[in-house]
Amino acid sequence: MRSCDYPTRTGAELLVDALRIQGVDTIFCVPGESFLSVLDALRDAKDEIRLIVCRHEGAAANMAEAHGKLTGTPGICMVSRGPGATHASIGVHTAKQDSTPMILLIGQVEREFAGRESFQEIDYRLMFAPLTKWVAEIDRASRVPEIVSRAFQTAVSGRPGPVALTLPADMLTETAAVAQTSRYKVAQAHPDPADLHQLTVMLARAQRPLLLLGGTGWDQSACIDIAAFAEANRLPAATAFRFQDLFDNRNDLYIGDVGLGINPSLAQYMRDADLLLVVGPRLSENTSPGYEFLMSLRLNEGQQLVHVHADPEELCRLYQADLPINAGMRAFAAAARGLDPVKRTGWQSWLDAARRSYLDHIAVPEPPMYDSKRFVDMSQVVAYLRDHLPVDAIIANGAGNYTAWIHRFYQYRTFRTQLAPRSGAMGYGLPAAIAAKTRYPGRVVVAFAGDGCFLMYGQELATAMKYSLPIIVLVVNNAMYGTIRLHQERKYPNRVYGTDLLNPDFAAFAQAFGAQGKIVDRTEDFPAAFEEALTAETPFLLELRVDPDVITPSARLSEIVRLSKG
Repeated sequence: MRSCDYPTRTGAELLVDALRIQGVDTIFCVPGESFLSVLDALRDAKDEIRLIVCRHEGAAANMAEAHGKLTGTPGICMVSRGPGATHASIGVHTAKQDSTPMILLIGQVEREFAGRESFQEIDYRLMFAPLTKWVAEIDRASRVPEIVSRAFQTAVSGRPGPVALTLPADMLTETAAVAQTSRYKVAQAHPDPADLHQLTVMLARAQRPLLLLGGTGWDQSACIDIAAFAEANRLPAATAFRFQDLFDNRNDLYIGDVGLGINPSLAQYMRDADLLLVVGPRLSENTSPGYEFLMSLRLNEGQQLVHVHADPEELCRLYQADLPINAGMRAFAAAARGLDPVKRTGWQSWLDAARRSYLDHIAVPEPPMYDSKRFVDMSQVVAYLRDHLPVDAIIANGAGNYTAWIHRFYQYRTFRTQLAPRSGAMGYGLPAAIAAKTRYPGRVVVAFAGDGCFLMYGQELATAMKYSLPIIVLVVNNAMYGTIRLHQERKYPNRVYGTDLLNPDFAAFAQAFGAQGKIVDRTEDFPAAFEEALTAETPFLLELRVDPDVITPSARLSEIVRLSKG
């Protein structure tokens, strides 16, 4: 067809139509004058695309990133120029480090003003280049379909990640008659049959194999396939940092997560394994504590590494794999499931010992390290949730020492039930929970946050109220930036400075937004309070007051200070 045969539309209308064609049904945003024309076009598409208006661009970006984690499709965040974009950069950074598909749409100054440092102008190519897979400006309305299509394809291909597109205000009101593209298609690399044969040979020779799962690009069927492969070969299975929902933690093959606060026994199993089959993760600092395992792999000639990753540039980037396999997770898991099981040479005892160590590690310590009449025991709180939440309940959390209890004591049972930033960004839990409840209104969604973590985006309770999202928020209050205090006391004992917090009454804070709130300061009061929150029709915040001396599931600050002083 000739261009004159297509309807004439504005750049904003072309953009909204392009997003619809790419499968977008939700956009998280803070409105800005630079894209008012897009808001107007979205009004006409409100039956197909839901607009979630947030109170801070950082929260909106975190919501879009969480949406990308949950769905495997690009989460969409739209912000205005200057401060809007800089605020949103936190979510883009998380998407980069977490390999999450995401697209940030940024209102931009008019084209004729560009390059003059006009009001709120930033060079977004320079700013977002290190944080994204691609940064582009749509300079003509006629190019909207082309560039949007490429943005989606880039975000989901290879190692998924974020893309930033800038939208000059005058381009959005410019008209063009142009065809739309079709929806993006995910292309996956498939494992070579020769590599699969070599894998079976290596497995058959192994005495102490270990399967480590992580990374993105998984779906429910891939998780089922990799579990069947592990079961057929009775492989001990661990998960990388904050990828615990890739494998049913109740399965007798599961031996724990490799990340911050790793079970010391599991760390030793990683060192002692003669074959590491790593499927998906990049083997970053947290997944190979401080890159320690990199050195052991180089120095221990008896240890072999098979590394499977969707992006060829990640293979042998840091670790010289004995067998690098470039394959998508779905393709590899399906192929692995189809392999004939190897004849095992006696690693059942290796598996049994690793599983016993995991079960011992997640057992609630007795007696507790605190006064039960004055404080809440986080071990028992998380164990209660582990025993009572539905299988498909979604747990969201940000960053802080409180997360050590979640990682250690909670058991994830099924895919896409864990939302946590591998980037270590504080403030993530509440926005992520809002995104999850928006996507899955029928599922229980629980957000964990520390007292410092929560107040970074605590105002988003207003968003949860506006869209009637009955999430449950657990604020762990120890009146400090706990992780920083932990390191401070280790390095500079008894010289506390800058890590104390003066907090509000968090229950009253929630009530000020119209949500419900309650203070829990005794462990025995938690079950009834949580059950009340489960039946609420509005967001419900429980402030859990914990002993500030109990800084991790196994350590007291006072003891750390004593040891640090020697």
